[in-house]
Amino acid sequence: MKSFIKFADTLSASMGKAFSWCIVILMGGTCYEVIMAYAFNSPTLWNFDFSLQMYGAIFMMAGAYCLSTEAHVRGDVIYRLFPTRVQGWIDLVLYFIFFFPGILALVFYGYEYAALAWKIKETSWNSPAQIQIYMAKSIIPLSGLLLAIQGVSEVFRAFICIKTGHWPERLSADAEETEKVLMRTSQKDDQADVI
Repeated sequence: MKSFIKFADTLSASMGKAFSWCIVILMGGTCYEVIMAYAFNSPTLWNFDFSLQMYGAIFMMAGAYCLSTEAHVRGDVIYRLFPTRVQGWIDLVLYFIFFFPGILALVFYGYEYAALAWKIKETSWNSPAQIQIYMAKSIIPLSGLLLAIQGVSEVFRAFICIKTGHWPERLSADAEETEKVLMRTSQKDDQADVI
């Protein structure tokens, strides 16, 4: 289980960080559009759709990365007061009731949606540029698949927590809640006072 958790976390982090570069591409496209529109009075037809596709790719492909680093918003006001084994049971049950049905639907129906778009070589119907969007629609099932892999990893984490009473360590934590940082700092200060 631990090797799969490490694999899933590494895959999610790699994909999340790779697609984060879409932000740079998105910014470049936006700057180009502003310069063309205001400096040369020659706005582009394609940039609006390009921006939508880049933003969609960032949003969809960051889901598994956020799940692997616990960056999703979560209502844990009561949850965090429970013992860790109870938290593990709650996570385990909720993943099977809520997470996997939605994510598996995203994978299977997203695949059908993307396959149809590839079959007809779909173009944007609301754009004067009529840009091709079938390639961008491939991100839908791909992001669902990455979320499913990370979801299995989270279920394995819950199993380990139930068995050991401790949550397995996360591979990376690029961002951390201020509350956790303050609690860790407070604990270090308390330990220093004892010594």
